[in-house]
Amino acid sequence: MRLRVSHLTRYDYTDAVSLCHSIVHLKPRQCPHQRCLSSTLRISPGPAVNREHEDFFSNRVNYFSIQQSHNVLEVTAVSEVEVSAPSLPEAAETPAWEVARDCLHQRRKPAMNAALVFTLASPLVPLNVAAREYAALSFTRGRPILEAADDFMARIFHEFAYDPQFSSISTPVAEVMAHRRGVCQDFAHLAIAGLRGLGLAARYVSGYLETLPPPGQVKLQGSDASHAWFSLLIPDLGWVDFDPTNNLIPGEQHITTAVGRDYQDVTPMRGIFYGGGAHDLTVAVDVNRVLE
Repeated sequence: MRLRVSHLTRYDYTDAVSLCHSIVHLKPRQCPHQRCLSSTLRISPGPAVNREHEDFFSNRVNYFSIQQSHNVLEVTAVSEVEVSAPSLPEAAETPAWEVARDCLHQRRKPAMNAALVFTLASPLVPLNVAAREYAALSFTRGRPILEAADDFMARIFHEFAYDPQFSSISTPVAEVMAHRRGVCQDFAHLAIAGLRGLGLAARYVSGYLETLPPPGQVKLQGSDASHAWFSLLIPDLGWVDFDPTNNLIPGEQHITTAVGRDYQDVTPMRGIFYGGGAHDLTVAVDVNRVLE
């Protein structure tokens, strides 16, 4: 499936900003099941510096600097991607999850060794005993890893309430566990904390999800939003994504922008600015199918 995504970020400042430096993760990455056909970044006012590089996790990162006075900053990323659904074996035919854990430490498997960074605690995903114990209910002794991960994802979906009013990006995993509620970022962080607690390699995935309107209704522009899910490293399969907010394995409607240890590694836009006072932030995302 071919999709076009537009992501607008707008800051309106009460006072003029004299200088700003920003880093953005807004251009989709190349993945085994995703091909970025084109991607452009429009910045207003025009930046004095605008560079793109690849970070430690192979994400596409843009750094820009605006060195003129401005009261409004607009950043618009427009990309076109081709996405296909992964081809996975029967869950019961995958190796036991303990085998996947042990493979991470075998010297003859360098690809697995390279993922050890995703077994460690990170700023927003500390190792949490409650999360580990919660994950362990699905990862019983000898259980096939894909079967266990599917069950773990489904339990988060059914046992945690989606509540946009409950949390922010900085809400600790411990609070999400205690209150059994949150949003997609929280569910991804919770899942990663549980999986890392078991010694598995799990990473945070940031991107977009095409949302379809109810039958007979027109899709509203700006109704899509940034989305997040988690990815688990499975021997011989590589990284396999899981979306606990929707209880499904991402397919043709998911667009991957960046991966990292947690949200802090993949923030859509962050930076510093001088002046500005208070500000209003507007974010609008549109994901539309491209008819071929």
